[in-house]
Amino acid sequence: MRDFLLRFVIFCLLWGLMIYQESEKVPISILLFTVAAGIYFFLSMKKGQFVLYLSLSGVIILHDFLIVNENTYSFLLLLFLAIISSFGLREKQFIIYLVINLGLSLIMNAVHMDEFVEMVGIIGFFYFLVWSLNRMAQIRNEQKEIYEQLLGEYRQLKRMNLVAENDARLEERTKIARDIHDSVGHRLTALIMKLEILAIQNDDANYIELKQMAQESLEETRQAVKTLQTEENEGIATVVHLIRKLEAESHILVQFTMKQGVLSASLSNEKSVALYRAIQEALTNAMRHAQSREVHIVLGRSADGAISFEVKNPVFTARAFTFGFGLTNMQKRIGNVGGKLDIYQTETQFVVNGRIPIE
Repeated sequence: MRDFLLRFVIFCLLWGLMIYQESEKVPISILLFTVAAGIYFFLSMKKGQFVLYLSLSGVIILHDFLIVNENTYSFLLLLFLAIISSFGLREKQFIIYLVINLGLSLIMNAVHMDEFVEMVGIIGFFYFLVWSLNRMAQIRNEQKEIYEQLLGEYRQLKRMNLVAENDARLEERTKIARDIHDSVGHRLTALIMKLEILAIQNDDANYIELKQMAQESLEETRQAVKTLQTEENEGIATVVHLIRKLEAESHILVQFTMKQGVLSASLSNEKSVALYRAIQEALTNAMRHAQSREVHIVLGRSADGAISFEVKNPVFTARAFTFGFGLTNMQKRIGNVGGKLDIYQTETQFVVNGRIPIE
């Protein structure tokens, strides 16, 4: 929108100079300028632009033939329209429009008979530059499309790699758990049975004590096997892994900073989920409402040992914000685990700041 307004100001400035310096009938010139300005504003709708550009060129030529004796500003207006059309029209439409504008410029110059040969060379040169500009824009758009495709494939491969890495880790953990269960668990069970027999045959408290120790070892082994057979779902490491996954699946740049002592913090599954959901909602909020695609995430430890987190994204135009369902739910989730969440906005940043007590 900013580019559109800048182009409109230039368009109006050229018209104003033409009316001021060359117009012989100012009221008619102002009327035609009003018509041209109205047509120009319809360009922002991105529909029927080829017809709108042709209409603008027609108004300019009509004004030139009926009102003015000099064609300098008329030529500049046609050239200006050719330049901005190179960014908005499809290639075939642009070539047709460029040829039409070139023909109108030559006809306009021939009617005024003002250094015809020199002007033909100058007009041809400028329109060649406009055509070159369009080719550069087309190449840039093609490169942008290729980049977007490669970026999408890269993110897909990154997600597949994360999934494959997780599957391989779980498979290895399952294999280790099965080996422990089949070997150590079986031997401990056999040991307990033999100690039971010895305790019955010999009235000795040592056998009972040894049997109890073996049973405790078997229970710990079973607990270890159970843990190995399930996916990791607790702790800061899981939160870090999920942030990596979220970055891979989102079209934003996440600058993630983890301060000393964070990984050693002990968080329950409930608090880990609350922390991740808060960060996820903050990233989602940034993707929906921020003008920037860059987000800063900082995980640290507060003075009392709690986990602190901060999610910031730049704000170019500060606007008042309201607590919708997402932000309200985020505060409730953090509050349910005994934490605190502050959400505020400065002139340059939107900040989500919170803390969660550790076990």
